[in-house]
Amino acid sequence: MRTPLLLIGIIVLAAGLFFMGQGAGYIRWPAESFMVSETRWIYYGGAIALAGLLLVLIARR
Repeated sequence: MRTPLLLIGIIVLAAGLFFMGQGAGYIRWPAESFMVSETRWIYYGGAIALAGLLLVLIARR
């Protein structure tokens, strides 16, 4: 159970960081994304990344 939870946590954490990067305008891929330079995606991505980090911490415990 630890390995799948750890893998899911890493994927969720990476997705959250990607959303934050798009929201901040650092990641402009795809170029026509509705998330690029939209401030609210920084917050959404932060919450998702935090959830992923919690999953990783729980899995490593």
